[in-house]
Amino acid sequence: MNYKTLSAAESALLIKASNPMILDCRDLKDYKVGHINDALHVHEGLKESLIKRGDKQRDLLIYCYYGHASEHLAQFFADFGFTSVYSLAGGYASWKEQPPLQN
Repeated sequence: MNYKTLSAAESALLIKASNPMILDCRDLKDYKVGHINDALHVHEGLKESLIKRGDKQRDLLIYCYYGHASEHLAQFFADFGFTSVYSLAGGYASWKEQPPLQN
């Protein structure tokens, strides 16, 4: 495992501290209903673009519904040389249940 799992509170601190690229790997319809501010919806074209031209030193925070699919995607990016990859434990559900302070 070449990525770290963060709680919703830890993810909020990461967002505040380092302005990571945030990737939402849920279905597009769910992304459109709601997502973490500045999150990008993951699709094949975005994945290919990031692998070819992405800043592999920039923090990368990935989430899904409940934290399982994001772990696979986090490992995928870590395998392609991204150095600071994080998966949101509990996914968007945990983000919504216990909204972290974002001030």
